[in-house]
Amino acid sequence: MQLFLKGLLLFNSLSFLFFGLSCFFSPFIKIEFERYNLASYRISTGFFQLVGAFGLLIGLYYNHLALLSALCLAVLLFSGFIMRIAIKDSLLLSLPSLLFALLNLFTFVLLFIFV
Repeated sequence: MQLFLKGLLLFNSLSFLFFGLSCFFSPFIKIEFERYNLASYRISTGFFQLVGAFGLLIGLYYNHLALLSALCLAVLLFSGFIMRIAIKDSLLLSLPSLLFALLNLFTFVLLFIFV
């Protein structure tokens, strides 16, 4: 189980390093946040994704930090999913945020049980 959990933390953290940096540098993400009417939240969202990613990475050694980071990322991504539903995005466009929210919730539960 330990190896699975570490792999999950590594995959999740690398994903959010990518997502967080995209908020700063990707023209596509900038357009998406404008489409959501949340352009003023793009930088802070990217910042929180990067903080969560580093929390998960450091959490490889300090499990309680990974527990907190996974929970916060789950809340952030569930919020993103709700936003996509609110602007009437298709399920296909909304699915990644839901899947990553569930992945972080699953990570949180595993950490809570096994730590």
